[in-house]
Amino acid sequence: MIRFAIALAVFSGAAEAQSVKLRGDEIAILLSGNTAVGMWEGHAYRQYYDTDRTTIYAQEGAGSLLGTWRVEGEEYQSIGIVGADWERRFVMEYAGQWFWVSKTIPPTPFEVIEGKTLVAE
Repeated sequence: MIRFAIALAVFSGAAEAQSVKLRGDEIAILLSGNTAVGMWEGHAYRQYYDTDRTTIYAQEGAGSLLGTWRVEGEEYQSIGIVGADWERRFVMEYAGQWFWVSKTIPPTPFEVIEGKTLVAE
């Protein structure tokens, strides 16, 4: 339901597929209380974004990591997962697919599953 609402807002008035950068409020709605699933540096991962702004990162074959997340302006930010500095990314949508994007990483696709789903079903 959340994904549909954001997709509808993003696609409003768009006749053809185009890359769209999500606004901060759209990022918060997309991630809050949900789990991102994808591949990071060749490893499958799942990351849950709690509404209290904590996040749990679970990578296949490794232990899980606890961190904090927030949205500042139009950027998703997290700390504690990778290092001591806030990691910053934009969230883009293209043709129904979500992507993490930053100046240091290429567009990296991910899916969003409603709720806390840290274990593959």
